[in-house]
Formats: sequence, C-alpha cells, structure tokens
Amino acid sequence: MTDDVVVVGAGPVGLFLACELALAGVRPVVLDRLPGRSGEQKANGLVGQVLRLLDHRGLHQPLSGTPGMPQPVPRFVFGAFPLELHRLDANPLHAVPVPQHRIEEVLEGRARELGVTVRRDHDVTGFTQDPAGVTVDLHGPDGPGQLRARYLVGADGGRSTVRKLAGIGFPGVTSPDPVSRIAHVLPPEGIRVTDGGEFLLPGCPTLFRPYTHTRTDHGVFVISPFSPDDVMVVTLEWGGPPVDERTPLTLDELRASIRRVTGADLALSPARTPGPYTPRRTVGHNTRLAERYRDGRVLLVGDAAHVHAATGGPGLNLGLQDAANLGWKLAAELQGWAPPGLLDSYQRERRPVGERVFMHSQAQIALMSPGPAVTALRALVGELLAHDDNLARIAALMAGSDVRYDTGCPHPLAGGFAPELTLGNTRLAELTRSGRPLLLDLTGGALGLADRATPWKDRLDVVTAHAAEAPAGALLLRPDGYVAWACAAGDTDPHGLDRALRDWFGEPRG
Repeated sequence: MTDDVVVVGAGPVGLFLACELALAGVRPVVLDRLPGRSGEQKANGLVGQVLRLLDHRGLHQPLSGTPGMPQPVPRFVFGAFPLELHRLDANPLHAVPVPQHRIEEVLEGRARELGVTVRRDHDVTGFTQDPAGVTVDLHGPDGPGQLRARYLVGADGGRSTVRKLAGIGFPGVTSPDPVSRIAHVLPPEGIRVTDGGEFLLPGCPTLFRPYTHTRTDHGVFVISPFSPDDVMVVTLEWGGPPVDERTPLTLDELRASIRRVTGADLALSPARTPGPYTPRRTVGHNTRLAERYRDGRVLLVGDAAHVHAATGGPGLNLGLQDAANLGWKLAAELQGWAPPGLLDSYQRERRPVGERVFMHSQAQIALMSPGPAVTALRALVGELLAHDDNLARIAALMAGSDVRYDTGCPHPLAGGFAPELTLGNTRLAELTRSGRPLLLDLTGGALGLADRATPWKDRLDVVTAHAAEAPAGALLLRPDGYVAWACAAGDTDPHGLDRALRDWFGEPRG
C-alpha cells in the first residue's frame, strides 16, 4: 500500500504536521526512532504567533489550561533586556508556559483522534525517490522493512537523517560559547522575593526578575518558578571551565556555575513534579539553515530545516508555523487542486522567516555576552527600547507578527496573520477549526461574494456576517491563518477575489 505522506519525527512539529494533513483528508504515517516520547525536556513553553494558530485549531485551551483566546503577556525578554510590553497599545506577543512533553501529549492525542498512525521504534535507514513517490527503508521492532509514500517529510530535528540522506546542505555558524546549563529544582533556600516580585540571591546584590535573562559581569542567570515544587534555573557562561560533553549535567556542576555567574551559593535538589525534567547542558550555540527545504518529493520542516539559539523561545513558533504552511499546500498537491508552484511557495515563504530567526537569535546571544564593549552596546540598545515604537518592533520580531507573505494583494491586511474578529457571539478562531480555506464577507452579504465563491465550494468555506468595527469588507484566509486577499467594504471589484482564489486554491472543478 502507498501512504500519502510519511512524516519522520514524532516531536511537536511532526505531530502537528500530521494533524494538519489529516484535517485536509490526507493519510499520514508518523515514524519515530524512539520507543516512546522522549524523557529529555526541551521547550518550556510556546511563544509568539503560534498561539493564535493553535487557537485556530482549538488547541490553545488544552495546552494553556485556560479558556478563551490567547492573551498577550505584559513582559518578556530580548537579549537579557526586559521588554515592558504593557506600555504598548497593541501588544502582539503571546506566551504560555507549558513543557514539551505536555505539548507532545496533546498533539499526539489530537493526531490519533484524526486517525493518524504513529509508529515508534522505527528508524529510517535510507530512501529512494522516483517521479511517483518515495520508498523509505526502515528498521523497526520486527527488523528491516519498507514503506512507500507519495511524499516524505523530515521533521526529525537538527541532526535530521532525512536531510542528510537527501544531501541537503546545512550551512551556518557554530561557537563553543556560551555553555548553557538548565535544571528544574526545588526552591533553593536563602532566596528572598522582594515586594516587586524580584528574586534576591544570598550574597548577590543583583535583582533577578523571574522568567527573565539577567546579565551579570560573568554570564547570564534565569530563575523561573513554575510551581511551589518546581523552579527552573539556568546559567549561560562564556569562557568557563572545560566541559566533558559525554557526561550528564549534575546539580553540583550547575551549582558551581551559578556561583561563578552570580556569586551566590545555592543548594539544589531535584524538583518534585511529574516531569520529565532531566538536567541538561548545551555547549555553544549552533545556528544553521538548510540550503533548501525541498528536494523533489522530500521536504524538511522544523529543526530539520533550521537550528538556532533558544533565547526568547522562537523554536516552536517557527517550526509549528512551518508545519501549518506546508500541511495545506502538500494536501492540495496530493488532492490535485494545487495551482502551479503552490508547494514550492513553502520554501519561498518560510525560509526567509528562518533567516530572520537566524538573525535575531544570534543578535541576542551577542547582547548577553560579557565585556565592556557589549556593556556599551547594551547602554545604547537600552536607550532605544525606552521608545515605544522600537519596543513594538522588537515585540513583533519576537512574536513573528511582522511576517508578511507576498500574496499579490495591495490591501494592508493581505499577507499577514488574520486579525482577531468576533462575528456575533462567535470568534473567528472558532470558524477555522476545520483547517479549510475560509472566505469571510463582513458586510452581511452586500458584496455578494458567496455566489462568486460557489465554484470552489469543494475546498472553501464561506461565512457571511457583520463584524463590529471590521478592518475590511472581506477576507480570504488560507488554512494556515494568513490573509490571501482582502478588500474594503466599498470595493466591488469581482476580479480581485477570482484571481486570489485561482492563485491560491486552483481552478474550480466543473
């Protein structure tokens, strides 16, 4: 049997891609080399535009544990600078603290609900592709075997087997510094909390704001209290003592690093939480971007296509939106209605976003490094961030809300993520659960768009409603939440919509 798509990697990105494909009526199979979900703790939360995307799929509430729409956070951090986002009239940055194992649990549950097959303990050893599909060689619990699929997607992380087997280059920069150490511990004794909510460490005059990178003369320290029995502590060091990467991080090693970075001596004990929270060490930073995201019938998504420093938590924002961008386009190709070049637009749209994260993650590492020249640079950047327009630009950068795709439509909303809208008692996010393209006539039918969209009804939903203070007369949304076309309430040009429908969703079926 030939499957539609084989997705290699059952992390958040691979599982979300499988969900997107299944929503679109495609049969994906997910393979992962591990026998179960990884016990290694990686991401500690979701940051940025991705939370609005997950809200569009009904996943925000199960991941955040809170009802309603995502809410912007009043504060965040950029390169160890506090971002006072509450100053902004329009704050674009959302964040939810949720451990990666929970993200994978929720996404795998949704994938299985949608009928996705997840095969663990299956290691991809090779593949060959031809004009009709890809034959994947693998080794599983029953020995060697093969799968046949029309497309193969590598969502298998920074050391991607799929990328290497495809011969896709992964250029970038690698540095031995900084060394990052992270662990979840019980609240250390001797730490005091000020009336303003900052932490005071014994023997250290510096005030440490929770969940924020704080630069000292010797590195960076982060303290994040997730619960009464779980405090995450992190250090970043430049030029520290030699590290044996073959040995696991111990709490004694982390304690010594905290002492060097802050001057405080903190006794550390493992957190009493379900976990898994394995202490981990990362030596240096590795920033790389795949030369291309597609090779014939083989595509890359998430960390298989890009790796970067974790500062500011951009990884899942980038990777999950890769998956959303690729999912509907790949499904359209498989179902035969994709316009020419649609699948190639995945790389054209997403690789520049990867380049942007490449840029700002390196900039943040540079701003946190020690030395008087960096201290002087930080003084200048601090002055710039005191102005709200600069603060808003950095907030949009960190959120990814500044991403604009070239859709060929001149309306200011075109190419960006859909705005928050309420139609009567229904939020726009509740209309996008199906993952289908959506045409919204916000004039209550005055534009007569429903009739013009009828030839695409096999792949397009149409909603006619009134929206209070609507920012446009009509919006055509792609399944990934981005606006393909928009018009003003008084615009009666019938050709703009017809052209957009053909450009993004192919020719109508007779």
